[in-house]
Amino acid sequence: MGLASLRAAAGALRRACGAWTPRLGRRLLRWPPMAETAEAPAPAGTRQQQDRKARSGWPGGGRAWEDSEQPAKKLRSGADGEPPRKLPKRKIVMLLAYSGKGYHGMQRNVGSSQFKTIEDDLVSALVRSGCIPENHGEDMRKMSFQRCARTDKGVSAAGQVVSLKVWLIDGILEKINSHLPSHIRILGLKRVTGGFNSKNRCDARTYVYMLPTFAFAHKDRDVQDETYRLSAETLRQVNRLLACYKGTHNFHNFTSQKGPREPSAQRYVLDMFCEEPFERDGMEFAVIKVKGQSFMTHQIRKMVGLVVAIVKGYAPEDVLERSWGEAKVDVPKAPGLGLVLERVHFEAYNRRFGCDGLHEPLDWAREEAEAAAFKEQHIYPTITSTERRERPMARWLSTLPAHDFSATARTAAGPGAKAPSPQEGSDGDGDSD
Repeated sequence: MGLASLRAAAGALRRACGAWTPRLGRRLLRWPPMAETAEAPAPAGTRQQQDRKARSGWPGGGRAWEDSEQPAKKLRSGADGEPPRKLPKRKIVMLLAYSGKGYHGMQRNVGSSQFKTIEDDLVSALVRSGCIPENHGEDMRKMSFQRCARTDKGVSAAGQVVSLKVWLIDGILEKINSHLPSHIRILGLKRVTGGFNSKNRCDARTYVYMLPTFAFAHKDRDVQDETYRLSAETLRQVNRLLACYKGTHNFHNFTSQKGPREPSAQRYVLDMFCEEPFERDGMEFAVIKVKGQSFMTHQIRKMVGLVVAIVKGYAPEDVLERSWGEAKVDVPKAPGLGLVLERVHFEAYNRRFGCDGLHEPLDWAREEAEAAAFKEQHIYPTITSTERRERPMARWLSTLPAHDFSATARTAAGPGAKAPSPQEGSDGDGDSD
């Protein structure tokens, strides 16, 4: 068959079936009739490259029926309109001063609104000032919060230190203090190492106990004789007895539910003495200062209470030695009103990190004047005014005749009372007076 015959057959086939249009990929390519030779089709390799460019979004390769511009991606942002990027959290320590009257101690009781603590007000101020997110206030472990001492009900502080992670916002001290009551203040702030724990890093704690000097008057005098003045001889006797506490002793009788054979009942006292008396509002007061590695719950108040009982003539002096033995001794507990956490010490931390050029030593020398002013404005006036109005020391002194210092705690408490066995104790041996 000749060429003319083939072309005639092809023409008849096109008239009968229509033009043939093959589909290649997703593009429609129309082949021209064989008789039309004005423009040759593009090579197959070129068509495949153009198709790949169209699929990959190359310039010039876009499809006619598609939008070549892609929608812009949205940036992630924080919840409730928070900025998409937050400041990094840093580990810091805060120097805290507070008057403890009206509070049930320092440590927060999560889930209990009945007993208000210092940390309740502190955490609320941290959240409201924008230093921590709200969920950190609900779970304090999220900000690695730790305090040096769990001060007891009514106990004040002029040098409490807490460690935590916060956002270091501008004007952080002013913002936190603006949300705190006037009897709670953050006096200072310093950066520390990432693994710093204020309780574990603390080498020692210094407390002071302020009491009216009529507490040392002989038992034959009125329990609240405000005309009483402490003599030099009585002050020497007080200091001689207080010095007996220095060193390592078994203080199981000076706390609750602590057995004499528990290692944690052994505590080391570095120093304890009574300063010269002074007058405030016509009443004479004295300050007892004690420094130790750590103290158990109520330990300092019982140490003061037993010395007062001896000086007044209710207890013999040998009760001190007996109180460190295994037998239970009935040790009276002085009121918590006059107890103040004066200072916490970080000597080992300062030796290791205080001079490394990266961290500040934790000595708070620049804040001492502000701490002293806070005591004069909020702590000491509260102690003196409460002593006059509510008479907690006089009321406690009137209970001393009921103690039998020659008997065990079981006998002193009366029949049927249960005294802890030598093996019984408490898990909470942290500093918490």
